[in-house]
Amino acid sequence: MPLKKNDLVTLHITGTTHEGLGVGRSDGYVLFVPFTAEGDLAQVRVVKALTHYGYGRLERLLSPSPDRIEVACPVFGLCGGCTYWHISYEAECRIKEQQVRTALQKELGEEPQLLPIVPAPSQTRYRNKVQLPVGLSGGSAVTGFYRGRSHQIIPCSGCLLQPEAADRAARLLCDHIDRFHLSVYDERLHRGLVRSLFVRVGAATGQVMVVIVVNGQFLPHADELIAALRSELPGLVSVQLCINQKQTNVVLGDRYLTLWGTDRLEDRLLGNRYRISAASFYQVNHDQCEALYLEAARLAALTGRERVLDLYCGIGTIGLSMAAQCRELVGVEVVPSAVQDAAICAREAGFENVRFLCADAAQAAAQLAAEGFSPDVVILDPPRKGCDASLLETVAGMDPDRIVYISCNCATLARDARLLRDLGYSLREARPFDLFPRTSHCETAALFYRIRKRAAYKKPISKNTFETRERIERKK
Repeated sequence: MPLKKNDLVTLHITGTTHEGLGVGRSDGYVLFVPFTAEGDLAQVRVVKALTHYGYGRLERLLSPSPDRIEVACPVFGLCGGCTYWHISYEAECRIKEQQVRTALQKELGEEPQLLPIVPAPSQTRYRNKVQLPVGLSGGSAVTGFYRGRSHQIIPCSGCLLQPEAADRAARLLCDHIDRFHLSVYDERLHRGLVRSLFVRVGAATGQVMVVIVVNGQFLPHADELIAALRSELPGLVSVQLCINQKQTNVVLGDRYLTLWGTDRLEDRLLGNRYRISAASFYQVNHDQCEALYLEAARLAALTGRERVLDLYCGIGTIGLSMAAQCRELVGVEVVPSAVQDAAICAREAGFENVRFLCADAAQAAAQLAAEGFSPDVVILDPPRKGCDASLLETVAGMDPDRIVYISCNCATLARDARLLRDLGYSLREARPFDLFPRTSHCETAALFYRIRKRAAYKKPISKNTFETRERIERKK
């Protein structure tokens, strides 16, 4: 008989989901329990009971897992950001590696050639970017992170994953709000001014960018806040106002006003210098990102003769790290500011074999195929949802010898691996990289080899889809 809500059961935790929930069975009935660890024997309260599975809450540990450690974060279990502070880092890496292996094996029906996971050199203060919602607690402004599966802010003044500059900027912003009696945004009523704080730090340069997101057109007494930020953040190079007056859960808006300094932050990655806009994607773990991109270059196996297509290229970091080893590089990205950032980096680095298109990845791939551009290597670095089937068909129709796939979601990587196999590409090898210690996320670099050719795939689209690097630069 299935369990019912509020039942209390003794559960042996035998596995972990991709979201980091412990998995146990009571007479065959599966329960998912947050903040438990493989090897725990625990009393669990059923909080939600469905027909074939349910969710539980840890009530008491009867016998703790040998992987358990003392929790270092005071808000772990309340804040929805982290997953694995209660187990050793070795256990966390073991879980993530196994999850990648299991996902690929399930979809492909065979044991994948999976290399050992690459652990992060540091498990704290590794993030170079943070977005902090602003709220009220006891009448005073606070920043923090949302409780899991909610928009309730859990105040946190010293997150162990975030750069210390973000802590200082958050304190100064809250002091500013309280001092000048500024209103804080209420998303239920769509009222109030200050919505959130965005901080980015250049790991290699020490430069700091601070962006205040507001439901309005200006920030009262901005000069006083700028003076305080400049006093306490030695690396500060940019203070911006992001205008977001939409009734949405999306953090950043589409309008930015530079209040002080520049509109870009500078950082260096694998020898290239990047000037990064607030809206541009940039990997949050600098050192692990370099390790990941070196692995991508190894998998690409460039000799200097290849044409490379870099889809979902962002500010061009993956492709530009290989530009000196290929004949031609074409990068594709849908965010205009990111394409501008990529073009600036390419120009300043002196690369003459590089161009960027501002377009949706699937449309760009189809257009390039129609133009006769024939890449030898395609780099894919999609968002968590993975690649559309039409994009994979288009890429396969271009007949590249190799596809290097960078994934932040092993489930969608496995799904796309199966689709690529049907399109004539075999998974040669893969390696997980832990870019996000203490969270449930994991990055994977995978190599697909062509095992058979396909007829060229062409799909007509509007010629207005694209902007070349030259057109973008003329707009600046």
